[in-house]
Amino acid sequence: MAPADPTTVTTTSGPVRGRRLGHGTVFFDVPYCAPPVGRGRFAAPSPHQRWTGIRDTTRPGPTAPQPARDSFGTLDMSPYFGPGWQRGDDYLTVNIWAPRPDGPARPVMVFVHGGGFVAGSGRAPLYDGTAFARDGVVLITVNYRLGIPGFLHLPGAPDNRGMLDVLAALHWIQENAAGFGGDPGNVTLFGQSAGAIIVGGVLADPAAAGLVRRVLIQSGSGTGAFTPDQAGIVTAAVGRRLGLEPTAKALADIPDEHLVAVTAGLTGLDLRTPTHHDPLGGITSFSLVGEHQPATAVAAGQGSEIDLLIGANRDEGALYLAPLGLLASTTDADVRDTAAMFHPDPDEAVRAYRTQHPCASAADLRTAILGDGLFTDGTRQMAAAHSSTGAGRTYCYEFVWRSDAIEGQLGASHVMELPFVFDRLSLPSLRGPRGLLGNAEPPDSLANRIHRSWIRFAETGTPGWPVHEPAGGHIQHIGVT
Repeated sequence: MAPADPTTVTTTSGPVRGRRLGHGTVFFDVPYCAPPVGRGRFAAPSPHQRWTGIRDTTRPGPTAPQPARDSFGTLDMSPYFGPGWQRGDDYLTVNIWAPRPDGPARPVMVFVHGGGFVAGSGRAPLYDGTAFARDGVVLITVNYRLGIPGFLHLPGAPDNRGMLDVLAALHWIQENAAGFGGDPGNVTLFGQSAGAIIVGGVLADPAAAGLVRRVLIQSGSGTGAFTPDQAGIVTAAVGRRLGLEPTAKALADIPDEHLVAVTAGLTGLDLRTPTHHDPLGGITSFSLVGEHQPATAVAAGQGSEIDLLIGANRDEGALYLAPLGLLASTTDADVRDTAAMFHPDPDEAVRAYRTQHPCASAADLRTAILGDGLFTDGTRQMAAAHSSTGAGRTYCYEFVWRSDAIEGQLGASHVMELPFVFDRLSLPSLRGPRGLLGNAEPPDSLANRIHRSWIRFAETGTPGWPVHEPAGGHIQHIGVT
């Protein structure tokens, strides 16, 4: 029986009132954990205190402390990063788009945003869940701790606190999804970029048992975690900048403003060690931290019962080159330098790429090497690890639709699939000379196809194409014209 008032739901922490939409109800800024303040910023998440009365959740709330970031060079990235740091301690929250409360319990899809582990939020314009609610899915976006509070490797603190937040949100969803019309037995966790790496970490973590049924990884990496030694380089840099021994206790009284300022100044750290290259190529100084990569745990059978849909974009690396004007001026030396970021023998790596792409320009090779090193190689390793277990099904894709942004140089870059997944092609800030989608009209039919495939996977466990087998696995090319 449908509730008398679908805009009011009682959660484990108290009742919330959302705002009615044409296709259901949206609930913004619903806490799933206690505010992370003081030393609690570096502790495992804890339950939120119950509130009295009905909590108003009709408007977006605060976001995690983060440096200002709304562009990559000439490209407007505000739809992706969102409004930046919106002040307020109570930011460990979810936003929920719930369909109309009729019929059986609906699939639940939980999205973890990207942003290099230092920026972004679940309230970014790209992540509006209206289209999912319209199509019968409960869509939830998660805010989690970022930067130093979320991911700095610290004595006296658990590692990967931002990922622990996501796990805590999944526990909260198990207890509360039914109140929003969702099926707690059918939860799909998905994420993009840093969010996808976190999702891969959840897949590889025994603590996730029973929390998710399916996982969807968009442009992440199963090999994107830092070793403790690499993470320690970042920790030491934070200590130098703050002039203290970096421990959870020492950082407890440092204001968020100071931690954000330090975070903004950590770009360019050399995280290479005698035994490991930087798996994220210097694009961020934060990631998951562990002795082993998530793909290694998955290959050993962790998460084997969970269905996985995983993929990357054909021109991932273009996002980090084209908006900065680096593609037009690319030389053979630049190609070799890019290969040296990820390969012990960069000359051999470049020769292999030239053999595989004999007609490619230096700019094309640089884009391919960077994209593979950052995302695609780690995606392939995670897919291979999961498909080898023989339990949960594995599906792979490559997104190939090319934007004409930045004189056609952006192509099928990193983040390009998101407007299609969320069916947000009409968002004005995505269009024009600085927009991600450029000036040409992107195909609505492609957005419909991708969006429906993601929903089909959440509903049934298959996106509508063949399973990826360990030998000669199928990869679905999405966006072929």
